[in-house]
Amino acid sequence: MRVLIVDDHPIIASACRAMFAGDPDVTIIEASDAESGEAAFALERPDVCVLDINLPGVTGFELARRILAKSPRERIIMFSMNDDPVFAKRAIEAGAKGYVSKSGDPADLARAIREVSGGGVFLPPSLAQEIAFGGPKVASDRLVKLTAREIEILRLLAAGKSLSEIAWSIKASYKTIANTSSIIRRKLGLRTAAEMVRFAIEEKLG
Repeated sequence: MRVLIVDDHPIIASACRAMFAGDPDVTIIEASDAESGEAAFALERPDVCVLDINLPGVTGFELARRILAKSPRERIIMFSMNDDPVFAKRAIEAGAKGYVSKSGDPADLARAIREVSGGGVFLPPSLAQEIAFGGPKVASDRLVKLTAREIEILRLLAAGKSLSEIAWSIKASYKTIANTSSIIRRKLGLRTAAEMVRFAIEEKLG
């Protein structure tokens, strides 16, 4: 089994190597950002991709979109510090087969890799319960109104990127990004770009 880990913290790949040290059939491939991750995917054709959401530059959501555009049946696990069920929902909607929080049980990642590589899906039980039974709590989260692409754009705005820079990063037109930015403001009930940035920081999207 070939596992691509795309994370800008080397300790994550090291921990993954340690988890599978006793299994000679597992090969860990490393990348540190979306660009190198996309290149590694094309070259190595891994069985499972583990993508950190908060990558430098564009996020794991965008990388997942690029990978699935080339290989719609690819097995992807999203990995994040954020244990908000909205992010797990968005990851699944974006085509991921699993979602693991870095703040959860360390063994969850190994379980997710084995489950997803076998054709299954994986969510930590606590997250699955929140998604299934969170009801008003999840519905009241304003992020639930945004698509994965809109969350991506909001995060890049919070990182100080201009609309032109965002358009280049995610390979879209300036007009598309400007229109999407306006849609995000309407969905969130915000009036200015500064309010969008403040909201993104409060939601730990930066």
